[in-house]
Amino acid sequence: MNNYKQLLILVFGFALLTSCSQQQQARRPISQSSGTFMKESVVRNKKLVSAEELKIDSIIKSDPTNKYIASDKGYWYRYDVKNTQDTLKPKKGDVAHFNYEIKDLDGNVIYSEIELRPQTYHVDKEQKIIIGLRHGIKLMHKNETITFLFPSHLAYGYHGDDRRISHNVPLLITLTLTDLAKENNIATE
Repeated sequence: MNNYKQLLILVFGFALLTSCSQQQQARRPISQSSGTFMKESVVRNKKLVSAEELKIDSIIKSDPTNKYIASDKGYWYRYDVKNTQDTLKPKKGDVAHFNYEIKDLDGNVIYSEIELRPQTYHVDKEQKIIIGLRHGIKLMHKNETITFLFPSHLAYGYHGDDRRISHNVPLLITLTLTDLAKENNIATE
């Protein structure tokens, strides 16, 4: 019986050794892409961005009483309430407290300020808010209200929010920065 175990171990070891030493060839893809899909996707996205920018431009032109500012990040904004007294703006390491409301570009409320509740955002340390707001909040002073016009790629993009915002929806967001504090001051309170 002891010889039988040794023989079995020897056969198993030999099989293991020979299977590990065999060269395996790389598998080839089932289909090869010519890049056509990517080229079509780029064209589609350019058309989408252009259409969204035209819609945003028409909103701006139809509202001559407000001055809209084009950001270098690709969105537009206007001050509804401006604070010229404070000089501090949110930066990395700060905690921003804010309220906001989300509408589509036709002015239909998607999420009301009451539904969204007051928010807390650790500037540049978390990604729980859309990229447009991450940039936009850093423009603000405490007690300011700004209305932002975001193309879809700076909002919820091609995916949407899995609830009320579908894919590729540009947004109008009105945000009030209610408070601003240093992160280390929050931890000690």
